[in-house]
Amino acid sequence: MDSETVWKADAVALADRVSVLLTVVRSVEAEIGSLLVEIESRGVMELFGYRSVARLFEHLADVPKSAAETVVKRARALTPACNLDGSPVPAVAPATGTAALNGRLSTPMIDTIVGALTQVPPEHRDEAEQHLLTFAEDAGHRQVAALGARIVAHLDPDGAEPDEAEPATPSRELSLRRKRSGVWELQGRFDDETGMRASALLDTLAQRRATDEGPDLRSPQERYGDAFSDAIDLALNTPDLPMQAGERAHVMIAVSLEDLKSGIGQAILGDTGTISAAEARIHACDCKLIPAVLGEKSEPLDLGRQSRLVTTGIRRALYLRDRGCAFPGCHRPPRHCQGHHIRHWANGGPTDLGNLVLMCAHHHRLLHRSGWQVRIAADGLPEFLPPVFLDRRRKPRRNNLHQPLPFAA
Repeated sequence: MDSETVWKADAVALADRVSVLLTVVRSVEAEIGSLLVEIESRGVMELFGYRSVARLFEHLADVPKSAAETVVKRARALTPACNLDGSPVPAVAPATGTAALNGRLSTPMIDTIVGALTQVPPEHRDEAEQHLLTFAEDAGHRQVAALGARIVAHLDPDGAEPDEAEPATPSRELSLRRKRSGVWELQGRFDDETGMRASALLDTLAQRRATDEGPDLRSPQERYGDAFSDAIDLALNTPDLPMQAGERAHVMIAVSLEDLKSGIGQAILGDTGTISAAEARIHACDCKLIPAVLGEKSEPLDLGRQSRLVTTGIRRALYLRDRGCAFPGCHRPPRHCQGHHIRHWANGGPTDLGNLVLMCAHHHRLLHRSGWQVRIAADGLPEFLPPVFLDRRRKPRRNNLHQPLPFAA
């Protein structure tokens, strides 16, 4: 169709033209496959000097090696051939190959039928193939796959013979390294069970969070990155975490008292990393503190007694009172939350229930970086004052998603 014809065509004409072109493309792809099988039967080394037909097609079509091998594998399954000695090589799905040459089948449909037939005993393949091709005329490839599974189950109701050998040890590999820029790179390989459990966990934590701030505009990659960070927090907060040198796993952050109070400057994270003093203030809301006096060469001169700011008892009381993140509209449960000081500890704020509120990591950071404020109301429950750009009156808001305990004060 020329540009003027396309412009004048209605919806039906456009769809019909697409269907015609798809038939042509599919027919041509099937013919290419049959030609590749013919070349292989005659001897690709003798004809072209290549070691394999896949290598030849890789160069002819300018496609990746994996794509070329997939095309050749599909063609072998559809096209009967001969070995170099003349002995026949039957196709798995010859009738499907004929239908493919007529342009009737999409590539996913062909792969679905071939995949099903490879599990059917040879003596039943012809009949099973006809059933699948007939069904494929009016059904999609997923429905055909379901029919193929039913055919296989009917022919072999007991399934494969169970493997009596001991199960292999799951293969799990993980590497985590820090680049000079301060960005960490994570790479790993896991067995299917571990991967499924990790996927289920991250899917749960990576759900979009639509609140009064507006829709969640994070990309899927950003949401899963935040979910991984939340999963680390969950693991670090579990009471069953193994000890390191007599203490729970921890990360050391070193920052001067002046920078910590002002939120301006840098803090040392671990051995070589850095974070802002503002980030250190966020982490200081829920951690163990060891005040230290350092000499001019940063040597420790006096090390104070460590104290946990949010004790187990207070944390449990927060769980009972707030029932989860107290920020308006947040659904995060208590185990995903941190204790936040309403009046910061560096400014003399006490560590008691009247100066603490339970918040998830996302809203904890939002509170530190935006115009939101939180306070404990007269009834002892936290309420939030939105920034002026959201509400000029700054009417207090509460989270009504977490129902308070019926016997709570």
